[in-house]
Amino acid sequence: MVEQDTIKLLRECDSGIKMGVAAIDEVMGSVKSQELRQTLQKSMEENEQIKNDLQAMLVDYHDEGKEPNPMAKGMSWFKTNMKLMMNESDSVVADLITDGCNMGVKSLNRYMNQYKAADEKSKDLTKRLIGVEERLAYEVRPFL
Repeated sequence: MVEQDTIKLLRECDSGIKMGVAAIDEVMGSVKSQELRQTLQKSMEENEQIKNDLQAMLVDYHDEGKEPNPMAKGMSWFKTNMKLMMNESDSVVADLITDGCNMGVKSLNRYMNQYKAADEKSKDLTKRLIGVEERLAYEVRPFL
């Protein structure tokens, strides 16, 4: 049970990181403010550090991780591009990032509750990822 919950939690973190990095990458070309650009870049770097730790853990469990749901990824891409087409501004970028972070935090907390038997190392990694998401949502508020 512990191993299965651990693998499932790590897979969801993997999917979430991939989704988050893709979302940031998607909006980066629309960012006007150097400060916002640096905030997003810092978050991407933090996600990459967590992803490296996550990949090492997945290798230990002989698992390849999980790709984001194609439907969710497609809907995110569509929403992002439609909003930016109507108004390409830092405010819209901050709004999209905030929505994405909030969804990520909500999902990750739900998975932590769902996979209670996961080991502490995977729970700690999940908490680190939640912290990165919460911090990014907070740091983009001045741009809303």
